[in-house]
Amino acid sequence: MKIKTNAKCAGCSAAIKKALSTLAPAEEWEIDLTSPDRVLTYTGSDEPSVDAVVAAVRAAGFQAEIL
Repeated sequence: MKIKTNAKCAGCSAAIKKALSTLAPAEEWEIDLTSPDRVLTYTGSDEPSVDAVVAAVRAAGFQAEIL
């Protein structure tokens, strides 16, 4: 799963991971802040639904778009 976000810093990344921790442990989420698309990826084995991930990112106050 790859989601485009508007995270700009480590603080943004931490806020998004905290919001996503209800879906899966925070260490299973990674945001590539060096990518122009600020891509959020999931590395766990039981992938949550894309809709749930997008909703959680948006609820945290960030943009989320499926790539």
